[in-house]
Amino acid sequence: MQKAIKNKRFRWWKILVFLLLLLLLAVVLYVAYVLVTYDRIADNQELPVSGTASGMAQTGQEYTAVSYNIGFGAYTPDFTFFMDGGTESRAASKESVIDCVHGAADTALAFAPDIVLYQEVDTGSTRSWQVQQADLLDDCFASQGVYDHVFAENYHSAYLMYPITKPHGASRSGLLTLSNLNISSALRRSLPIATDLKKLLDLDRCYSISRIPVENGKELVLYNLHLSAYGTDAAQGNAQLKMLFEDLAKEYEAGNYIVCGGDFNHDFTGDSVPYFNNGSEERFTWCQPFPDDILPDGFVKCTDYEDGMVPSTRNTDIPYSEDSFTVTLDGFIVSDNVRCNYVQTVDTGFQYSDHNPVVLRFELLPAAE
Repeated sequence: MQKAIKNKRFRWWKILVFLLLLLLLAVVLYVAYVLVTYDRIADNQELPVSGTASGMAQTGQEYTAVSYNIGFGAYTPDFTFFMDGGTESRAASKESVIDCVHGAADTALAFAPDIVLYQEVDTGSTRSWQVQQADLLDDCFASQGVYDHVFAENYHSAYLMYPITKPHGASRSGLLTLSNLNISSALRRSLPIATDLKKLLDLDRCYSISRIPVENGKELVLYNLHLSAYGTDAAQGNAQLKMLFEDLAKEYEAGNYIVCGGDFNHDFTGDSVPYFNNGSEERFTWCQPFPDDILPDGFVKCTDYEDGMVPSTRNTDIPYSEDSFTVTLDGFIVSDNVRCNYVQTVDTGFQYSDHNPVVLRFELLPAAE
C-alpha cells in the first residue's frame, strides 16, 4: 500500500515537471518568434501616390494644414493604455474604432484643409479590430473633394502576448498624408532607433516626404512624422531629430519650401509640462524638452498660438479628467520662406484620440531675387 502511494506521488511530480518544462519551451519559442520575425522596413522607400489632385502650390496664397495623431482609433476619453499605466490593450470595439476614425476625419475636414498629416493610422492591427483606417479616412475625404494620398508604414510588429487576458496582438501602423494639391512623388525615410531589446517596444520609426510642385519651379516639401516614445532616451530622440533636420536643411538650401508636422514626442514648446500641470516638472521619456539648439538656421517652430496654449496630448494612465497629465507634443516646423499666419491646437476634449489636432494656416513667400 505504501509503495503504491509513493508511486502515485512520483507520477504527480513528473507531471508537474513536464508542465513546467512545457511552459518554459512555450516562452522560449515565443521569444524566438518575436526576435526572428523582427525586421526593419527599408529606408529610402519610394511611396505610391494615389488620387487625382492636379493643382500646383502658389506663392502668396494661404493654405491650411492639420496634423493629427489619431491614436489608432482606440482612445475615447475613458480609454487607458496598459503601456502608460492604464488597463486597456485594445479598443473597446470595432464600432468604437470606426466612430473615432470618422470623428478624426470630420474634425480635420471642419477646417477645410488643403493638407492633412495623420499619424498612428492602423491598417490591420489586433488592437484596432483589423479596421483599415487609411481606407476609412480616404472615403471621408473623397466625399468632400479631391485629395492625393500617401501612406508610409511607420512600424509593424509580431503578435504581442501581453496582457495575457487580452493580448495587444500584432500591429501595423503608419503615417497618412492627404493633399488637395498634386503630390508628384513621395519617400519613406527610416529613423535611427534603439539597437538593444528596447527596439521590440518602440519598433520601427520613420518620416514621410511628399513633394508638391510650386508655380515658381520650386517644391513645397511636406514632412509627416511620429518620433519614438517608449523605451527611448534623450540621445536617441535627438539622433532622430538631427537626421530629420539635416534633411530639412538640404531642402532649404535647394530653395524649396518646407512644412514639417506631426507627433514629435518632445515637449514641443519646452515649457508645456509645467504650464499644464500646476508647475510640475515631472517628465516622461516621451516629453523631454524640445532641443531648440539643434534646430537648423532658417527654420522656426510655429508656437505663436492664436488662442493661447492648449495641450495636444494626455497621458493615458487614467481616463481623461482635470487631473490628467497633459503636454504639447504635436506641432509644425516651417522654413523661413513659409509664413505662418495662424497656428492653434484645437481643444476636442480628447474625444477621438489621446491627441488634439493642430491647425496651421500658411503661405509661401515669393522666392528672393
